[in-house]
Amino acid sequence: MDIISNILVSAVGGVRKTTIMYKCNLSFRQLETYLGFLLKKDLLRVFIKSESSSSRFFETTERGVDFLRAYRNLAALMTTSV
Repeated sequence: MDIISNILVSAVGGVRKTTIMYKCNLSFRQLETYLGFLLKKDLLRVFIKSESSSSRFFETTERGVDFLRAYRNLAALMTTSV
């Protein structure tokens, strides 16, 4: 869950795959696995910024932002002392 959260935070606003890999300290194989999962769950989307470029960018979807909100709330509950 921490890795998924880190990826979604990194991809807010749209970034390239390499940026996510370095920000989240993931191997290429790990990154591919997580990206596939997040795309399938509609937490990330892929887009190309311009027609003249073939660079793919990844961006956190609204559903991904909702996931981040829920994750932060849960993390806050777990760190609150009883």
